[in-house]
Amino acid sequence: MSQHRKTIWITGASSGIGKALALGYAAQGANLVLSARNVEKLQAVAEACQTEGEVFIRPLDIANYAALEAPVMDILREVPPIDILINNAGISQRCKVEDSTLALDQQIMDLNYFGVVAMTRLVLTQMIERQKGHMVVISSIAGLLGTPYRSAYCASKHAVRAWYDALRGEVNDRNIQVTVVCPGYIKTDISINALGKGGQKHNKMDENQANGMDVETCAKIIIEGIEAGRTELLIGGKEKKAAYLKRFFPKLVEKKLMGFKPH
Repeated sequence: MSQHRKTIWITGASSGIGKALALGYAAQGANLVLSARNVEKLQAVAEACQTEGEVFIRPLDIANYAALEAPVMDILREVPPIDILINNAGISQRCKVEDSTLALDQQIMDLNYFGVVAMTRLVLTQMIERQKGHMVVISSIAGLLGTPYRSAYCASKHAVRAWYDALRGEVNDRNIQVTVVCPGYIKTDISINALGKGGQKHNKMDENQANGMDVETCAKIIIEGIEAGRTELLIGGKEKKAAYLKRFFPKLVEKKLMGFKPH
């Protein structure tokens, strides 16, 4: 590791991929800024981080993007300059379009898209001033193709991926890197916490999720990809093939998805 101790800001750091990333970067001795809504869970993650650097617990509700500016600017003044921002906070969905509502779509977009965009804009100002930084967003394989029962989720992950692709072209000459991460089935509670009919929690572990890649392996791949300056990372098992097949054999994938059920 270089003499410079990197400072990594991770949203959605209280569980799942965010927690695993925090532990992974802690092992490298990084400074960590951990954000999520649940303070107790953040404290537990912080206590588990064995790092030579500092760990800052900074609760945030990313979905309340209209009120992010003041707390984010305060945090930027309180912690070392951010080297890497990892926008990991997000929520999934498990219901048909006919059982969904515009309010549910908006709830998902507020967190997965507008919250991410707001966070990125605020931290980007500091990175531009320093002429240095790395922006990372956790999109999804669902950001490359649309799957049933996840309409708004897929839309949000497509949108944030496209927004980050556009950002990359704008800041490349400012020494700011941009990475889009597209995980597939990772063994986390994302399906349990997903929003179902009426906006209620799905409260079920999908079979594909339960049999997915372990979260520590996923985090290791992400950290290595960021370090290597990868612009896009597809992570998972056989579900990665669907993203490639969609590009070259779209009808085949469409036919397969017509029989898709949430497991």
